[in-house]
Amino acid sequence: VEKYRPQALADLVSHQDILSTIQKFISEDRLPHLLLYGPPGTGKTSTILACARQLYRDREFNSMVLEASGMGALLNASDDRGIDIVRGPILSFASTRTIFKKGFKLVILDEADAMTQDAQNALRRVIEKFTENTRFCLICNYLSKIIPALQSRCTRFRFGPLTPELMVPRLQHVIEEEKVDVTEDGMKALVTLSSGDMRRALNILQSTSMAFGTVTEENVYTCTGHPLKCDIANILDWMLNEDFSTAYRKIAELKTLKGLALHDILTEIHLLVHRVDFPPSIRIQLLSKLADIEYRLAAGTSEKVQLSSLIAAFQVTRDLIVAEA
Repeated sequence: VEKYRPQALADLVSHQDILSTIQKFISEDRLPHLLLYGPPGTGKTSTILACARQLYRDREFNSMVLEASGMGALLNASDDRGIDIVRGPILSFASTRTIFKKGFKLVILDEADAMTQDAQNALRRVIEKFTENTRFCLICNYLSKIIPALQSRCTRFRFGPLTPELMVPRLQHVIEEEKVDVTEDGMKALVTLSSGDMRRALNILQSTSMAFGTVTEENVYTCTGHPLKCDIANILDWMLNEDFSTAYRKIAELKTLKGLALHDILTEIHLLVHRVDFPPSIRIQLLSKLADIEYRLAAGTSEKVQLSSLIAAFQVTRDLIVAEA
C-alpha cells in the first residue's frame, strides 16, 4: 500500500475536480485551511502529502517533520486526542516563524474526527491566530464529528468512494509491477469487495496473491472470508424451495463448514433480492424484514435466532408469491 502511494498530485487517479482546485490554490500561493473528508482509502492523505511535496523541497519537509523547524508537520490527531496536543506541539509549531523561508507552514491533522470536543474548540483560536504563517489541513472520515466552528474555518472537499473505472487501471499498474497472476473474474471480485477503497483493494490483492498464487474470484472470496456467489445462490434456493427444517439445517451446515458470518450472507442476499424478479409489493415487504434482521444482528442478538427469522421471511414470501399466482 505504501510502496504505491502516489507521490505527486499528477499521480493521483481520482477526484480531478478537487485536485485542479487545490492546484490552483497552490499556483496562486493562496492555499486556505483545508478539510478533507470521506470514506477510507479514497486519497485524502495522499492528496495533502502530494501538495506538501510540491510546496516544499525534501530537505525542508524532512527537517520539519523531525525538528518542527521546516515547512510541513505531519501529526496524527488520534495519537493524543486530548487538548494537550493542541496547546503543546501544534501551538508551539504554529506560533514560530521560519527565518530563512518565506511562505506558510503546513499542519496536517489526520483522523481529526477522533479529537475530543475540547481539543477541537482549542484549535479554533489557534487556526485564527496563526493564519498568517501557518495553514491547517484536517482529514477525517466523518464530517459530522467535526464541530461546525472548525468546518466554517476551512474549505471543505469530499472524497467519495472510487469508481471501478478509476480503480482498475491503478490495480493493473500494481499487478504489472509486482508480476501477479490475476484473472478477469478475480479483478472484478477485487473491485466489488473493496467498495471504492483503494487501500483495501491492494491489501486483498496482496493477501490473495501470497495465499494462493493466482488471484481468481474464488480465491479472493475465500481469502476475505466472504461467501461465494454459488453459496449465496444455494442458500436462496434452499430458503425458497425447501421446507423450514431442511433449509435451516443445510444453511447451518454450510455456515459451519465455510466459516461464514450471517451478516455477510445477509448483505449478499440483500443485493440478490434487488436483482430477482419479485412482485414490487412483495419485494418491499421482504426488504423491510431483511433490514429488521440486519438491525437486530447489529444490536448483538443470536445468529441462530436471526437465521431462523431470515428463513421464515423467505418462506412467507414464497407463500405470498404462490397465493398471488
